[in-house]
Amino acid sequence: MKVFNNKIALNLDGDAEVSLKGFIAPIEYTQYNFHVDWDTLANLRVAEPEKQHPTSIFCDFLPKEAVSVGTPWEIAHAGALELLKQFHPNPSLGMRWDLHHHKTESQGLWACLRAYDAEFADIVFRIHAQFALKGGWFTPSQFMGHLVIDRIKGAVAFFQMFVPNGTINFDTWRKTDPNAEGHITDCGFCPKMELRAGMENVLRNTQFVVSITTEKVAHKLALCFYKSQHINWVSLEEALETAPAQQKPIHAISINGSLLDESC
Repeated sequence: MKVFNNKIALNLDGDAEVSLKGFIAPIEYTQYNFHVDWDTLANLRVAEPEKQHPTSIFCDFLPKEAVSVGTPWEIAHAGALELLKQFHPNPSLGMRWDLHHHKTESQGLWACLRAYDAEFADIVFRIHAQFALKGGWFTPSQFMGHLVIDRIKGAVAFFQMFVPNGTINFDTWRKTDPNAEGHITDCGFCPKMELRAGMENVLRNTQFVVSITTEKVAHKLALCFYKSQHINWVSLEEALETAPAQQKPIHAISINGSLLDESC
């Protein structure tokens, strides 16, 4: 174990392999019935239910230098893109604004060391990606995940990459005419989109020496993507109570959707 002023170096044996199982459950809901009327979306399934990946791919999720708990770093694109191909052969990490006719902040791939002890280290990551379908695009709200490293063996003890549950957790659009530029959009819910390897109980059964909560690390990652998360948001009720005392105006914002993902 290497420790530098409460920082640790994270390494993997790149010669080993990791078997990942992939899942995409049938889409349960879309606002405008795309999952029924559009065959491509109705039949969206994982490209490879099981695949052997070289551990070197997961090395792209590691920081280049020693890090402390709570420190975010950018993930290299190549490894993440290769894993996303297990879901679908045409992933894209470039969340281009012109696909949806609006500009998005959610560019990039970020990870953060959440916890470690002498044996294991838990890395939490967040990735934004979309998939080019026949006649359109599919954009999950986000991919969250864990990469748990066995620090003694230099091996992947557990890996999970998934789209979080929510009332809406993806948006999509399809062309109205294959030979025209026009398209129509929809959003919906997919109950399971996940890659997984190893046993999750390593997280539950490990008493990490140094750690922060999953909620705190999720907030740290959100700060890497969204400027809106740097604002100290308060409820309208709290604003009405504190504004007179602080002699400040109230700036009220009403939105139809989430500021934290790409699901709408």
